[in-house]
Amino acid sequence: MPRPEFQAPPEIFYNDSEARKYTTSSRIIEIQSKISERALELLNLPNDGVPCLLLDIGCGSGISGETLSENEHHWIGFDISQSMLDVALEREVEGDLLLADMGQGLGLRPGVIDGAVSISAIQWLCNADKSSHEPIARLKAFFGSLYRCLTRGARAVLQLYSDNVSQSEMIMKAAMRAGFAGGVVVDFPHSTRARKTYLVLTCGSSSMQTSLPKGKGEDRESCSDDDDDDERDVDDKQTVGIYDRHRLSKRMKITKKGKGKAWVIKKKNQLRNKGYSVPPDTKYTARKRKACF
Repeated sequence: MPRPEFQAPPEIFYNDSEARKYTTSSRIIEIQSKISERALELLNLPNDGVPCLLLDIGCGSGISGETLSENEHHWIGFDISQSMLDVALEREVEGDLLLADMGQGLGLRPGVIDGAVSISAIQWLCNADKSSHEPIARLKAFFGSLYRCLTRGARAVLQLYSDNVSQSEMIMKAAMRAGFAGGVVVDFPHSTRARKTYLVLTCGSSSMQTSLPKGKGEDRESCSDDDDDDERDVDDKQTVGIYDRHRLSKRMKITKKGKGKAWVIKKKNQLRNKGYSVPPDTKYTARKRKACF
């Protein structure tokens, strides 16, 4: 059965019937609770007894928010499905609920949020459900507004189900361009059912970034991609991937003759890989124009 994001837009897929089915399933509640507990663990909040103000992005019916409340934190929940939020109100969750599209930005004051979690929601931004939707632009709006509302040094833990490697890279690049530092943590990388992927982001300069947590293995022990040299060549088996937005960019050498056809074609291919609409290559591509007719 295909994943929900491939069937319909979230506000349509999670209608009244689906929202109640989702919330009354004991199996889904158990899985959501475990993922939420793990996300809260990866947030690495200070253990000083002071409640934090957290974001629950794609909060749904408030299952993940209940985990935040059980740990005595205040939270604000965002979701695009009115039906899901109605169920959350019926369940009398303790967080504040907002009906909003995260692809249009969060619209919160700068520097007021101590951390953010998201359970199985970010991958929805990679789909163009409407003609006006541009995945790269929606990811930019989301990560930009998330970065602004977080306090410096705060973390965002986003659990996601990416469809392929290129989709994961697109999400990670959008986060790095917004100013985040961090990487990917994979729990149970060798299991097809228990495997969970978390995007762990730190808000602030790279000097403020603490060491990235290690993914959990099938034996409940921590495991990383340093355990076996052979596993480093297999992307699906990596449990930790660290990214840094301060990497030096390579500059392309420009000859005295200027930028030739090869350079133009390479740039067009790069834009195509990023999802932009680029005119096709023809025999006139990069043709030198005369000074006058």
